[in-house]
Amino acid sequence: MNEWLLALNVGSSSVKFAAFPRVPGDAILRGTIANVEGEARLTVRHTGKAVSEERCGARVSDLHSAIGHALDVTFACIDQSMLAAIGHRIVHGGAEFTRPTLLNAEVIEALRRLECLAPLHQPASLAAIDLVTRRASHVRQFGCFDTAFHAAQPDLNQVFALSGDLAKRGVRRYGFHGLSYEHVAEVLRSRYGGGGRAVAAHLGAGASLCAMKDGVSVATTMGMTPLGGVPMATRPGDLDPGVVLYLMEELAMSGPEIRELLYRQSGLLGLSSESGDMQRLLASKSPQAARAVAFFVEAVQREIAALAAALGGIDTLVFTAGIGENAPTIRERICEACAWFGVRIDRARNDAGADEIHRADSSIRVVVAAADEEAVISSQLRTALAM
Repeated sequence: MNEWLLALNVGSSSVKFAAFPRVPGDAILRGTIANVEGEARLTVRHTGKAVSEERCGARVSDLHSAIGHALDVTFACIDQSMLAAIGHRIVHGGAEFTRPTLLNAEVIEALRRLECLAPLHQPASLAAIDLVTRRASHVRQFGCFDTAFHAAQPDLNQVFALSGDLAKRGVRRYGFHGLSYEHVAEVLRSRYGGGGRAVAAHLGAGASLCAMKDGVSVATTMGMTPLGGVPMATRPGDLDPGVVLYLMEELAMSGPEIRELLYRQSGLLGLSSESGDMQRLLASKSPQAARAVAFFVEAVQREIAALAAALGGIDTLVFTAGIGENAPTIRERICEACAWFGVRIDRARNDAGADEIHRADSSIRVVVAAADEEAVISSQLRTALAM
């Protein structure tokens, strides 16, 4: 029997998992537990079988129980004794972790010190590592880092206009969604020989954009934390730093209150006073919801133009992640806002969710790529195990 690898992708309110053969190949099992904080649902796809979906009920009441249920489902389907390694998506690797890394006590402690920079995600990943240690202590675990993809960026794109002493203490730009962008880079290499100058838009509950030249990160919209860049479901994106000072000094908000505001009460939810979910906002009749959607589109198209400038031009625009893959209206509106530099899309192909949605007369190739961070994790695991 062949050995296999498990990819665990724990988000702030969902758990994705996938099992792959140790030798390169497609996933033999994929699953998602979504809406963990509400009525959690499990979706599972086995090789050669129909997709199954069910309510999790009392089995899942929080993120910790969702991780446990994901392991239960996996180990019920695949022989645990043949598990060669588990790879975890970890949002923040700081400046130190720029490749898949074996997770030992020292590494885990270093990652724990980064929790303040990614409080929605880092604790969840560490909880998953701890649970796996208790459930399958014999299995090697590796961290696969969202920040690592951006480590190759030019120095000027990794710093803030602050004292160099602060940069030495970790106050710098890191960038995120790196596993997603690595998958986009692989899609561009396999389909187009590299993609040339590409801007990839990872648009979901968390959203960012990345400029890539021949599959290498040049610049990205997020900075030191996953708060910056374009507005997200509940995060604001870029802010005047003076806003935070005003909240503290004039409105007497505490650190925890500001953290709650910025991570959970801002973005599309804050603008609309209704929801951070793009599909719900598109279906809403309220002016506030329409305003939130328009704000999002405006922010994304601005960043596309800025990243194109960082590349000295753009050959390919890529949409990925939940909104990028499943909201043709948003893709159309963003592309219409980019028409001034040659983007033209075919509405029928866009509505159908085709892989390529540009018209023949478009100066820019426009691609829709399904996100697959789990496949990247499995690939990184194979590399780490071969070393």
